[in-house]
Amino acid sequence: MNNIKTYKLSIVLIVISMCIVLAIVLYPFIWLFLSSLKFEMDIVKFPPETLPERLTFSQYFRVWQKLPPLLTMTRNTFIFSTMTTFTNCLLCAMGGYAFARIPFKGKNIVFAFILISMMVPFQVFMIPPLYIIEYGMGILDSYIGLLLPRLTWPFGIYMLRSFFSSIPKSIEEAARIDGANEYVIFWRIMFPLCLPAVLTIGIMTLVNNWNDLAYPLILTNSVQMRTLSVGLAMFVGQRVIEYGPTLAAAMVSLIPLMIVYVFLQKFFCQRCSYVRTKRLRNIERVCKK
Repeated sequence: MNNIKTYKLSIVLIVISMCIVLAIVLYPFIWLFLSSLKFEMDIVKFPPETLPERLTFSQYFRVWQKLPPLLTMTRNTFIFSTMTTFTNCLLCAMGGYAFARIPFKGKNIVFAFILISMMVPFQVFMIPPLYIIEYGMGILDSYIGLLLPRLTWPFGIYMLRSFFSSIPKSIEEAARIDGANEYVIFWRIMFPLCLPAVLTIGIMTLVNNWNDLAYPLILTNSVQMRTLSVGLAMFVGQRVIEYGPTLAAAMVSLIPLMIVYVFLQKFFCQRCSYVRTKRLRNIERVCKK
């Protein structure tokens, strides 16, 4: 009887602690949304209040008036983020599989350079190599100039290499005995197994590129190629900061990420781990036969 009471008490404590953590995590988003519905004087009011006394959508109209090419910036951000997410998922998976499974000369040296590139901050090679090279190639202020340096991600290659290394080699050996080549093994066996890791890389890439400011700010100089993050910086002046439109624009740019994350997070947590475990068991059962 005491064990049952202790178990129920522990469950209640866990639920309460999770609710507290959830409230702490969600509070900044709730505050951002409610503050974007306030008047400017209510935003800078001291002491600050979470709930607005008066609701207004004027801040969103000011965003639209302040940024006439808002749809263009949204389109640029969508193209830049989705294309880099697709190329990162594909190329990082191929690179991780090559470093984990395919023997070739200089593999360890090349992988060492990939690890070294992860240790160098982006700000170090932001101006001298990257900007000058793209200027010499004539691809500044273009989609090619934005996408080319972000086609792949060293961390993604490193992560997927570790993932492929954890898969039993008996799976691909059984496929080779059946006459499958490297392309068939990768696309039909290994790539479906690494789907959870690929989705993780995709979520991280999408979030990083959607919110990136310094990278598109340096490589673009026209309004037609600006992204949403660069457009938000237009509200922050040297002496005056328009808090209302800034919060409203931040909320607008945050909504697509929240929608994408909700769907991918559900697919990743509930389905991909189950699919990977089930496929591994089925393939290992076939190999044993």
